Amino acid sequence: MSAVMRPSTSLTNVYLYRDSIDFRKSFKGLAVLIEQELGHNPFDGNLYAFTNRQRNKIKCLFWEDNGFVLYYKSLSEDKFKRPKKTDDLVTLTGQQLNWLLDGYDISLMQRKERS
Repeated sequence: MSAVMRPSTSLTNVYLYRDSIDFRKSFKGLAVLIEQELGHNPFDGNLYAFTNRQRNKIKCLFWEDNGFVLYYKSLSEDKFKRPKKTDDLVTLTGQQLNWLLDGYDISLMQRKERS
């Protein structure tokens, strides 16, 4: 079955927040976190991804034209594999985000360059 609702693989500014968050946060709480903890503008169109403590849920937030879009995925058995901690924020491509959503360990995967 193909993915129906997915963030675009062509996204260039995707940020994965390394620490676990309280998943009771709504889009408003996530926007405040983006602004106050990360110092970013949540209305800039970048996509921000967050995981829960168990790493079996992910929320993605981005601003689209006139409102926030919140993408939520809950895994039934597996866990999302985050890259090793280097900073509070990991920069990803849209393709890497989709690999993460598919359950792959993105620290082991690299896109092949076309020759």
